[in-house]
Amino acid sequence: MPSRRGQAADSNSKQLSNPLYVYRWRAYVPTMIDRITFDPEQCGGRPCVRGMRIRVKDVLDLFASSASREEVLKDYPYLEPEDITACLEYASSEADHPVLVSR
Repeated sequence: MPSRRGQAADSNSKQLSNPLYVYRWRAYVPTMIDRITFDPEQCGGRPCVRGMRIRVKDVLDLFASSASREEVLKDYPYLEPEDITACLEYASSEADHPVLVSR
């Protein structure tokens, strides 16, 4: 009877030869959206920037009122330019959802 270690190695080699599994084993590449955090104890669990009490919605509301990046950074000096990009990336990912049509 093969050992558990042998079985795991054998199954991993099969997975790596399958193109569907190769994608799963690629290295994780962090994106800007990783700066968005969720904490049920903070801001009611709403998405915030880097664990601070600045909600993504606050940043997006400033953009909706025609504020520039420079104005947002001036209003929130502890934000970094990458945080603004993360908020926009998060909003974009939330707006992209499948639409189901029933007939």
